[in-house]
Amino acid sequence: MTGAARRLGAAIAQHLHQQGYDVVLHYRESIVQTQALAEALNASRPGSATLVQAHLGPELDCDALMSEVIGNTGRLDLLVNNASEFFPTPVGQINRDDYHRLFDSNVAGPLFLSQAAAGPLKKTGGSIVNLVDIHADKPLKNHPVYSMAKAANAMLVKALAKELAPLVRVNGVSPGCILWPEGDTANAEETRQTREQILDRIALGRTGSSQDIAEAVCFLANAPYITGQILAVDGGRSLNM
Repeated sequence: MTGAARRLGAAIAQHLHQQGYDVVLHYRESIVQTQALAEALNASRPGSATLVQAHLGPELDCDALMSEVIGNTGRLDLLVNNASEFFPTPVGQINRDDYHRLFDSNVAGPLFLSQAAAGPLKKTGGSIVNLVDIHADKPLKNHPVYSMAKAANAMLVKALAKELAPLVRVNGVSPGCILWPEGDTANAEETRQTREQILDRIALGRTGSSQDIAEAVCFLANAPYITGQILAVDGGRSLNM
């Protein structure tokens, strides 16, 4: 489980653990949060949660990381590619560092981790679930590079589903309005208006929860005749985008 320290990642890890999975919690820098999560999970089922630290950048040896995971667990049934950078890149302010940060975390990381995981997953008949985004289909204003990266992530789901079949299934979950971005308080009134506009476009009239995403990931992980699919969990927001 990449990016397991908090927010969606932590919720998915907790739900999978509740369903009986032993979990390997990946983090980049958030060791305090990840250790706390592992301790809580191990308190309910000793030895069921372990940690692995890595920066999902171009220097990462994914084969070595996967060997560490298998060394901890003995097998691999599911890879959840959740870790993701997200920040605005308005046209005129885009630079190569930001471009590479967004593509490294949203495309290269999932690609090379999936490649390293393919062998162990074939042995167990396991699966991969990527966290995509509804903005893979409809770009988010002021976020062209992020939207491009998530579009590539969506194609990665479909391409890997074809490449790894029939032994490994690959699917994706595209969250809609689940958690508001952190640190979005510079202009409180503008932020409030933006959020109201978003809610007006959601068919169900409300934001979703982290649990909604966690349950969708778990469903796809255990759906034996589904592969190459991306499930939008967005309350119907994509109907009005």
